Amino acid sequence: MTEVSSQVLSDSQGTATVFAGDYLNKLSGERIERECRAKLNAGYREIIVDFSGTELVNSIGISILMGVIDAASGIGAKVVFAEPNPMTTELFDMLGLTRHVEIRA
Repeated sequence: MTEVSSQVLSDSQGTATVFAGDYLNKLSGERIERECRAKLNAGYREIIVDFSGTELVNSIGISILMGVIDAASGIGAKVVFAEPNPMTTELFDMLGLTRHVEIRA
């Protein structure tokens, strides 16, 4: 089972980091979505989804990420994808997600 966790960074920008785990599918995607929405509802305005430990992202995971991006955009918040591997970065780019999020290496 993929472990999804979150961490609130103590800075004045209201940033929270959600760690995606090793495989982003429906189950882990729903956990990520819950974590992100909880942070947005708590007032955080920057959500960093950390993909440093993620090896694979499937289509349902992408769809769930798009929902997170839409929810954040709707309240003026920013979503950042941190440290995705090259294959995942290429997938995000091909599907147009990079037009809506910042990718941080």
